[in-house]
Parts: sequence; structure tokens; C-alpha cells
Amino acid sequence: MVARPRLVSRRGALLVDVLVGVVMLGVALAVMIGLSARAVSAQRAGENLQIAAMLIDERLNMVLAKGPEDYATAFGALDGPCDEPYARFRYSLSIQEGSAGQPFRVSCTVTWTESGKPRSETVHTLIAPRLGDEPDPDRKPPETTDRLAGVLP
Repeated sequence: MVARPRLVSRRGALLVDVLVGVVMLGVALAVMIGLSARAVSAQRAGENLQIAAMLIDERLNMVLAKGPEDYATAFGALDGPCDEPYARFRYSLSIQEGSAGQPFRVSCTVTWTESGKPRSETVHTLIAPRLGDEPDPDRKPPETTDRLAGVLP
């Protein structure tokens, strides 16, 4: 009859071991879920920064292609929402003319909302004025590209 109290104490110890294991598993899962949420948030922030950089680059290339002095007449407003699918981003251009042959000071800012907080990125650069009335070059290739060449039927 001495074996029976040992069995009861073993069952109690087993129950405590299971409870401790469940608590440890719960804490580990909570930490893992928190880390994965932070990783997703950081990835989303990085993606937004990449999109903002692309949109700034696009606007500055348009200023460069058209010329800083003709950009506003060719494209209208210097600020507004970006084109779809990036309508949640807004851009703002600032073009300041340089003095006597000096380059234009061009700034482009892209703003967006991330996690309820406003974010923005700005790039400042210098762009030389276009000289003369050179027309835009014809950028068409001399012959069309056959994109289906080498494709098996």
C-alpha cells in the first residue's frame, strides 16, 4: 500500500510538468508572433521606401527629359497624387531657376501614410537648362523587333 502515495505524487508532478510546458510553449509562441509582426511591418516600410524612390526618380527624369523651364507648361501642376496604382502617394516638385547660366535647383518630395503616420522622402538635385531648340531625338529603332523569333509553336 505504500506504492499508492507515490503514484499520486507522480501524477501531481506530471500535471505540474505539463502546465509548465504549456506556459513555456505559450510564451515562446507569443514571442514568435511578435517577431513575425515586426518583420512584416519592416518589410512593408521597406517596400514603401522603394516605391517612393521609384516615384521620385520618375518625376526627376520627367523634369530632365522636358527641361526644367518647360516642365510646368508640359505637365501642368507641380504637385498632386501619383498615378495609379500609387494613388496613395503624393508628389511635390520645386523648381528654382538658377542665375545667369547656373543650373536649376530641383526638389522632389513624395509623401504617404504608413501605420497612421505621415512619411516622406525628398531628393534635391541640380539640373542644367536645355540649350537651344534641339528637338527630342527620334528613339524608334531602325527595324522592329521580332519578339516571337525563336519561340517554338
